[in-house]
Amino acid sequence: MNMAELAIKGKVVNILPETSGTSGAGKAWIKQDFVIETSDKYPKQVCFTAFGEKIVPSVKTLVVGQEVEVFFNAESREHNEKFYTQLNCWQIRKNTNGITNTPQPTPTNNVAIGNDIPF
Repeated sequence: MNMAELAIKGKVVNILPETSGTSGAGKAWIKQDFVIETSDKYPKQVCFTAFGEKIVPSVKTLVVGQEVEVFFNAESREHNEKFYTQLNCWQIRKNTNGITNTPQPTPTNNVAIGNDIPF
């Protein structure tokens, strides 16, 4: 099966805590979820799961407010006659120019400091 490449752009709005454990086969696993918000006319928040030691370090470097493009696979599973969909992230491209939560310099009143104290 050949799925088209799925990708979405947006701004990081939440980075959830890392989760880890051990599988039934005794192998360690690690995952971390993060949420982006699209910049559409009606913005949507989308949660992605990064699973594995190759992609989780990329999530750790994300910053809330940063613009990213996320490449992912969509997978649904049935449990008790309900379907649950997970968006598994496999690549994150960061736009370092898109960080919007960095502190901006505080404007000054251009008052000269020295012997000309105004009081």
